[in-house]
Amino acid sequence: MKEFVRKLIENNFGKIVFWLALFFILDILVFRQIGADVLEKDKLSLYFLPVGQGDSELLSLPGGVKVLVDGGPPDALVLKNLDKILSPRDRYIDIVALSHAELDHFGGLIEVLKRYRVGVFIWNGVPKNTSAAKGLMKMIKDKNISLISLAAGDAILYGISDIKVLWPPENTVASGESLNETALVFGLESKNTRALFTGDMGEKTENKIMADLANGVDILKVGHHGSKFSSSASFLEAIRPKAAVIEVGKNSYGHPTQEVLNRLADVGARIFRTDRDGLIKFEVADDILRFFVIK
Repeated sequence: MKEFVRKLIENNFGKIVFWLALFFILDILVFRQIGADVLEKDKLSLYFLPVGQGDSELLSLPGGVKVLVDGGPPDALVLKNLDKILSPRDRYIDIVALSHAELDHFGGLIEVLKRYRVGVFIWNGVPKNTSAAKGLMKMIKDKNISLISLAAGDAILYGISDIKVLWPPENTVASGESLNETALVFGLESKNTRALFTGDMGEKTENKIMADLANGVDILKVGHHGSKFSSSASFLEAIRPKAAVIEVGKNSYGHPTQEVLNRLADVGARIFRTDRDGLIKFEVADDILRFFVIK
């Protein structure tokens, strides 16, 4: 028996060395990925996804909780971007948040719900009577995902991260063209960094929440893709963002407008655009804010 084993090893020595080396390399890669995941969970990472003419952001909070805000239009670009960010084995998103029921904000969420398990779905509670919006609500129900509507004054606390809902007021009802002004607007404070997520809110809403932003913001998700009816001079002067991200794609609306670009420049904001810069990441570690552009 011993002689048989010896000859087996001699005859297959090269193959044995190959497989041992392969297993060793795989072990290193696995442990390196585990270590990287642990380090990543200690950071605050904010991703702004290029989903065309629409909005989508992924917030990775210190401690590992993930919040996906909006999903862009229904063209699966949100999934392609999540593939760049999340590990292939990571198929869980803690919170999906819908700012408001416009197709360029929720269309991609239908595919997200098909691929990922979701802990809770939050929104502004203002429905839209379209087949696509009804289909999203049906999928949430069919998958037994908790559906929670939030309003101004509500908050989500997790570790050192504080998400405060600034708009809309409770029991808000939309009619006509006012759905944008019902968008879920919230501020995130974590790792000594403040970020503001605005949906499609316009100047009317900006004037109502300005007083709640006395400390300013570091990162602004520019309202309504850079529409001239958002990001008023008085609002930007009040919050004075260090960085401003415009989520925009090819469109016939003239977004982002030159008026908004000028107003952002006037307050000294560094401007990022998903149509030109692609996937944008802000990372805070050791109280240092860094940004990356991911092609």
